[in-house]
Amino acid sequence: MARKELQEINAGSMADIAFLLLIFFLVTTTMDTDSGLTRRLPQMPDEEKPKPDDENLIKERNIFLVLVNRNNQLMVENQLMDITQLRAAAKEFIENPNDDPNLPAKSEIDVPYFGKIMTTKNHVISLQTDNGTSYGTYITVQNELVAAYNELRNAKAMQKFGIKYTDMKEGDDRMDAIEDIYPLAISEAEPKNIGGK
Repeated sequence: MARKELQEINAGSMADIAFLLLIFFLVTTTMDTDSGLTRRLPQMPDEEKPKPDDENLIKERNIFLVLVNRNNQLMVENQLMDITQLRAAAKEFIENPNDDPNLPAKSEIDVPYFGKIMTTKNHVISLQTDNGTSYGTYITVQNELVAAYNELRNAKAMQKFGIKYTDMKEGDDRMDAIEDIYPLAISEAEPKNIGGK
């Protein structure tokens, strides 16, 4: 009895098929995008402008200290705080609606569209994280702080212009006026070991 010989499979086009499959999966696959912070950096200070003297240095009452340890626990003004409370606490600090002597001092400024207005223009939110703080917690804290500014800005813009600050177009003079009233002042120190195991 004669044995049949097995035919060889032509593998010449296998590389082409694999390449086409690779292209197909690259084109149709969605990639996760990292969440980040949209932040406009402050302008460079004018070198000819006189340096602040001791009288104008930031006073302790003008600093809102936010610490995040390696266990992602939040301490605000030396008090443990839940992340859900951060936005409201930051808004109260930024605005100081009741002229609390423990919150930032208010001073009068002349703002286009608003005229003379009292604001806490010298306030600073100081954010300090630990080397072990998770990126997710860091982003959440940042988002809460920026959201506090945006909520105050939106309320002021709605009150005066009938439009939200976040809906205004870049370059609108009204945005600059709102930013004069609530200037974004978040200072971040380099991460270090600030607590936790």
